[in-house]
Amino acid sequence: MEKTALITGVTGQDGSYLAELLLGKGYAVHGLVRRSSVGNTGRIGHLIHAEHPARRLLVHPIEFSDSLALTRLLQEIRPDEVYNLAAQSDVRVSFDSPLHTVEVTGLGALRVLEAVRVSGVPARVYQASSSEMFGSAPPPQDERTRFRPRSPYGCAKVLAYHSVVNYREAYGMFVANGILFNHESPRRGHGFVTRKITLAAARIRAGLQKTLYLGNLGAVRDWGYAPDYVDAMWRMLQRDEPDDYIVATGHASTVRDFLGIAFAHAGLDWREHVRHEPLLERPAEVPALIGDATKARQLLGWAPSVRLPELARLMTEADVRLLDTRVTEHGAPM
Repeated sequence: MEKTALITGVTGQDGSYLAELLLGKGYAVHGLVRRSSVGNTGRIGHLIHAEHPARRLLVHPIEFSDSLALTRLLQEIRPDEVYNLAAQSDVRVSFDSPLHTVEVTGLGALRVLEAVRVSGVPARVYQASSSEMFGSAPPPQDERTRFRPRSPYGCAKVLAYHSVVNYREAYGMFVANGILFNHESPRRGHGFVTRKITLAAARIRAGLQKTLYLGNLGAVRDWGYAPDYVDAMWRMLQRDEPDDYIVATGHASTVRDFLGIAFAHAGLDWREHVRHEPLLERPAEVPALIGDATKARQLLGWAPSVRLPELARLMTEADVRLLDTRVTEHGAPM
C-alpha cells in the first residue's frame, strides 16, 4: 500500500531532498510551509508543479506555532511517517535571537510530538537532531557522548532530543532522533559557511566580487552530502524499533580545508581573496565535531557516498554553472 509522509521544513535543503527521495519510493508526500514562506519554494518548485500526480508534492501553508491546525492536518492526511526538519538552524543567528530559536527549534519539536500524540494517528516520527548538541565534548562523538551545547541553537536541539526520548518512553510512540553532523549540497542556504565559500569562489572567478570575509577558519567539522543524510532519515523509520543514530562521515576537515578545495576548483588562490572578520565568529566556539556513525552503519546499513573533496568541488561547480546561467539569461548579476 502507498505510504503517506508529512515533512515540516520542506522548503529547506534537507526537506527538498527528502521529498524527492520519498516521492521516488512511491509515497504520497505532504509538506508544511509557513504562510510567510509560501513564496520561498525555489528548492521544491519542480515537485509542487510536477506534471505527474504521483510525483507531486502537496504543500500546506500552516504556521508552525498553530498546534490545532497541525493536529487537524494530521487527522486529515493520516501520515505513516512525520519528518520534523523545521528549525531556525543558523547557529550564529541563534546568539542574536535565542528566544526565537528555542521557540521554533526546541518547542516546535515538542509541538509536533504532542500533535501526533493528540491526533491519535499512529505515525512514526523523525526528529532532526544536530551535532551542535555536543558542543565542547571532545571528538569523536557517538550516541553515548554527553551533550555540552555552546549555542542557543544547540540548547534548543537538546530540548527537542530529550522530548523525543520522553515521548518514546512515556507514550510508547515510534520516535527517532537523527543526530546529523554537517551536511551540505548545492541547495545549502547562502548564509552557511560552505555555500558562502562556493558562491564567493564563483563570483570572484566571474569578476563580480573581490573579497570574502570569514570568521574562524580553524573550526574542525565532519562534512557530508545532504542526499546521503536524508536516506539515513528514511532508514531510521523503517526499523522495527525506534532509536537514536549518529549520521556522519567520521572524517575531520577545517573550514580552511574546504576553502582551499573550493577556490582551487575555481582556479583561485584563496589567500589572495579571503579576509578575517571577527564579527563572524561565535561568542562561544565549538572547536571540533567528528561523528562516529558505527551504529548507523551496522543497524541501518547506511554509509556516506561523498567525501569532502568531492563535496566542495561539486558545490563550487554548481555555483559556477548557476552564475554562468544567470549571466547568459539576464546579464551580469548584482
